[in-house]
Amino acid sequence: MTQKPIPPPPGGSGAGPIEQITLQNALEERYLSYALSTIMGRALPDVRDGLKPVHRRILYAMRVLGLNPSDAYKKCARVVGDVIGKYHPHGDQAVYDALVRLAQDFAVRYPLIDGQGNFGNIDGDNAAAYRYTEARLTETAASLLAGIDEETVDFRATFNGEEHEPSVLPSAIPNLLANGSSGIAVGMATNIPPHNLEELCNAALHLIKHPNATVEKLVEFVPAPDFPTGGVIVEPRDSIIESYRTGRGGFRLRAKWEKEETSRGAWQIVITQIPYQVQKAKLYERIAELIGEKKLPLVGDVRDESAEHVRLVIEPKTKMVDPVLMMESLFRLSELEIRFGLNMNVLSGGQIPNVLGLKDVLWQWLEHRIEVLVRRSEFRLKKIAHRLEVLDGYLIAFLNLDEVIRIIRFEDEPKQKLIAAFKLSEVQAEAILNLRLRSLSRLEEMEIKGEHDRLSKEQRALASMLASEEQKWERISVEIREVKEKYSKKTELGKRRSLIADAPVIDVDLEQAFVEKEPITVILSEKGWIRAMKGHLEDASKLEFKQGDELKRIIHAQTTDKLIIFATNGKFYTLEANQLPGGRGHGEPVRIMIDMEENTDFVEVFVHEPGRKLLIASTAGHGFVVPEDEVLASTRKGKQVLNVDGPDEAKVCVPIPPGTDYLATIGDNRKMLIFPLEEVNEMTRGKGVILQRIKDGVLIDARPFIRKEGLTWLDAAGRLFTLPWGEVSDWAGQRSQAGRIAPKGFPRSNKFGPAF
Repeated sequence: MTQKPIPPPPGGSGAGPIEQITLQNALEERYLSYALSTIMGRALPDVRDGLKPVHRRILYAMRVLGLNPSDAYKKCARVVGDVIGKYHPHGDQAVYDALVRLAQDFAVRYPLIDGQGNFGNIDGDNAAAYRYTEARLTETAASLLAGIDEETVDFRATFNGEEHEPSVLPSAIPNLLANGSSGIAVGMATNIPPHNLEELCNAALHLIKHPNATVEKLVEFVPAPDFPTGGVIVEPRDSIIESYRTGRGGFRLRAKWEKEETSRGAWQIVITQIPYQVQKAKLYERIAELIGEKKLPLVGDVRDESAEHVRLVIEPKTKMVDPVLMMESLFRLSELEIRFGLNMNVLSGGQIPNVLGLKDVLWQWLEHRIEVLVRRSEFRLKKIAHRLEVLDGYLIAFLNLDEVIRIIRFEDEPKQKLIAAFKLSEVQAEAILNLRLRSLSRLEEMEIKGEHDRLSKEQRALASMLASEEQKWERISVEIREVKEKYSKKTELGKRRSLIADAPVIDVDLEQAFVEKEPITVILSEKGWIRAMKGHLEDASKLEFKQGDELKRIIHAQTTDKLIIFATNGKFYTLEANQLPGGRGHGEPVRIMIDMEENTDFVEVFVHEPGRKLLIASTAGHGFVVPEDEVLASTRKGKQVLNVDGPDEAKVCVPIPPGTDYLATIGDNRKMLIFPLEEVNEMTRGKGVILQRIKDGVLIDARPFIRKEGLTWLDAAGRLFTLPWGEVSDWAGQRSQAGRIAPKGFPRSNKFGPAF
């Protein structure tokens, strides 16, 4: 790219050469300008009054229109027209939506607009068009605007330069925290929940007395947000403190519910408060949808009986259902519980975006109140000085009344003559000339002297306050106490709506509780096809399999159970019984549910029993005891527990009943060894110890047993044989011995029979 300026085209305006810039620089410059405009002029609230420009302009426009709390309502169309015509050059619908939200008592903790007409509802229905609705300011909005005509805040020109608007409102209440805010800018966002005003006032008063107060202390005054729709906050205290310290975090908010007894010992759950910003109609539809999809097996039905207040009724499947457990399932799967994020990203001084903690937000609001107090006092002092100057002129006139009357009556330029005769100022002379004849009475003179004394006293008090930081803070404290009294928790508007509680501790496995418990029969074929049939099947002779396949295992289970698969590679795999394919057809291959190598086969399949212990061993005769809870796999890849080296494979997996004290092992050479179980180590992973030495052979099976009950096995016909200790003691020895030929009658398969 050439750096040489390009001359203007022939016949051009001759404004100068065209300046060349790179596309990257142009985009960066323009996007940065757009980002700053969005951050400062649209998305982030000011920490001082808690308002975005659109809300501030709406409130100011309504004040200019005379829509004070005691005045009559006016059409919202009039308000929207003034806002977009004078202050906010954006779409009318965007302005009206912002106005509507400020009037919704379920969206704003302390509504700033008093609406008349349809302003929407908690179900999510929209407000009526602005030609139908009317509005005026609330007392809370009046508190935000109080003193705006007393030079308490700066004004700036509007977008077209024809009007002026405030850059911030005086804000007699900490509106940022009281009503909260949310917005998305370029590269940053804000999300602040509403809080209780009395609690905020208590925290602010404490901060005035103790500027170095810790967040932990402030949280004693402001324990958590206070949402317009109520609900129950179940966030741990430590987490709340950390969120308020950093300005980032979140709060778990649940619906408020109660158990209501009905006829014949039955009961139902009644939800009276739902989480903030959750639309009740969509919540109701979602719960009904979950019931239809059978994802809420504990819930029988849901219906909406709401009128003026929320009343969402949830019926259990049966009256034997635990209500707490049922509600936990609803909290997990629906918006009856939400997490409201905290991100106090705000504009400090209306200019600097930053994330502030609770203490910083309160302190910057207090500093703003000090500035408003100073500017209001200075404005008042100017008014007093002007009025005292006028009153001094009046007193001079009363002392020289005859001369003043003569000058006014006969002189051509009475103003200049009065100034010269009594050394008056322009203001005093003008005031005397504007006096009415009725004001020349003796009584009026006494009132002027009384007013002069009162104003002089007020002037001294204001001057003294401006010179004393302590008096300033005392005055701010008085104002905050007035706000606290006005919004006390004893009032309907001020009482806390959101409860603070601990989430219940559930001892049962919620994942299993959410699955409807039904009996099933799990069928596994020799080629690894698995299926689950309803009920406990007793006769397996009628089962059908693919050609060349046959039954390997048949297991009675429940849909809430976990199935454990032990494979020849020494890995354990876990399957959820409720996720197995149905009994129609031949099922599905297990290998599509778990990641098992092609050259790996199944050793054992069984239902998980928490707390149980297993004996596992390899063909090499190595093995150990492992707690069954340790073999549960959390992924498809399984969990490696028994380490095996080729060509050895995992071969044995048997449960160890309580009280077991001996172990019998047998190899393919038909030699059996019995030894104390205590000689076998308990491990969670490894190769294990030598159980039995089998020369030129492999370990086939093992059977833990209780000495006093004897050793048992099943023959080929399925008959149970039991040999007492006296008949098997000849095979007793120590671990890792070779053993001796099995007793007469032991199965030719060299197996003790099914272990599970």
